[in-house]
Amino acid sequence: MAGFGLGFQSPGEETHAVELAVRGRIPEWLSGVLLRNGPAKFEVGGTGFRHWFDGQAMLHRFAIGRGRVEYANRYLDTPSSQAVLQERRIRYQEFATDPCRNMFARFFTPFLRSRPVNPNVNISRFGDRFVALTETPLPVEFAPDTLATLGVVDYDDRLGGQFTTAHPHQDPVTGDLVNYVTHFSRRSEYRVYRQRTDGTPQRELLGRHRVDEPAYMHSFAITARYVVLVEFPLVVNPYRLLLSGRPFIENYRWKPERGTRFVVMDREDGRVRAVLSGPACFAFHHINAWEEKGRLFIDLCAYQDSSIIEALYLDTLRAGGPLPQASPMRYCLDPEAGTVTGEPLAGESLELPRIAYQQRNGRPYRYAYGVGSRDGRTDDFLNQLVKIDVRDGGTLLWREEGCYPGEPVFVAAPPGHDAHGAEDEGLVLAVVLRSATASSYLLVLDARTFQEVARAEVSHAVPFGLHGIFVRHQLRSGTRGEFGS
Repeated sequence: MAGFGLGFQSPGEETHAVELAVRGRIPEWLSGVLLRNGPAKFEVGGTGFRHWFDGQAMLHRFAIGRGRVEYANRYLDTPSSQAVLQERRIRYQEFATDPCRNMFARFFTPFLRSRPVNPNVNISRFGDRFVALTETPLPVEFAPDTLATLGVVDYDDRLGGQFTTAHPHQDPVTGDLVNYVTHFSRRSEYRVYRQRTDGTPQRELLGRHRVDEPAYMHSFAITARYVVLVEFPLVVNPYRLLLSGRPFIENYRWKPERGTRFVVMDREDGRVRAVLSGPACFAFHHINAWEEKGRLFIDLCAYQDSSIIEALYLDTLRAGGPLPQASPMRYCLDPEAGTVTGEPLAGESLELPRIAYQQRNGRPYRYAYGVGSRDGRTDDFLNQLVKIDVRDGGTLLWREEGCYPGEPVFVAAPPGHDAHGAEDEGLVLAVVLRSATASSYLLVLDARTFQEVARAEVSHAVPFGLHGIFVRHQLRSGTRGEFGS
């Protein structure tokens, strides 16, 4: 098994608040908590999950203050994880694993609190509440100080739907959360909604768009005025979901002749202003989007096709199978002319992208951060961090032999800390797997120079995560690793 295979192995016991050895010097202004989410438990009782996205959700917490770092992790307590960790069996269907249950059980039964959910993709905030998310519209709340699971968040509405994204956006104007949910039926539809910032779990419908074959869309784009749903030609017949008995993603079919469709919805009145067609491609993640002089610009991490999904099956990954690479692409949409044009943003591959989100989401921007593969090779896992200047295509790289970084999280420097007001004034945080020592570390980079500032050593290998957030806070005197005021 390749060295990076450690990232797809289940960890041992949960870790409870241990202080990490720090090499270098973490700036005093960096005070807060990096919360990470991702698959962690990959097998049980001699049976394994089939896909990376099937692993049971584990939360990771790096509490940072006064130059010190404390680490903890904990599995989310859900019916799915209880079956795996306590009953030692796989009871529920996952993204690509089917324990002899059909899709009816997952998508078309009435809501029950025991309904399977494995929120292993992302972390968001509903006001003051912290939630773990996946593509099933059942957020799971947890306590950010202890990582204890608090329960499923019940939406107080009748919006319905069976599939959503784990990447809600903040409205660039109001700050409300915006997302969409797919309702599978004889005539399926995408339902775009708003969720207020007060944390009330109630969704307000903004608009809907009907489709015969819904696309698999892991994320979407937002600008100051529009929501843009990018329908890649990986689509499903809803009846197949109901009748095939196959895992969720294996019901989808790649139909490149459809091209990629850009559905532009006005958030003010919910009307679809345009549906534009471009060349076939696939993407998990959008980078950013904005509008300018009647045109829309959509930046995303594009693959030539959907084969990346097959490449992420665990048997393939552990055997060192080829890993397709995503290219950072910009698509220019001209609704007036009805055209879509695309061009690469840089020569490096890019995945798990992040930007200076609070300042630049839905607006013109300059810098994107992500992970990539050295020299675009497909015979290794993601082994470098990448910073792209989207204006001129310039790149900065960080890499270390035998090391595999995860999603880089940008943390802007606060005013008054020698900041020059630049978009990249701050730090980049990433969890890195070191194969030679079967361990990991939290890497701290200067976002401007992309040079290492510090690292905090974890004694064991942290499984590859997907997404997370950094939450600022002030630590109380005499405490470490706690939320306080």
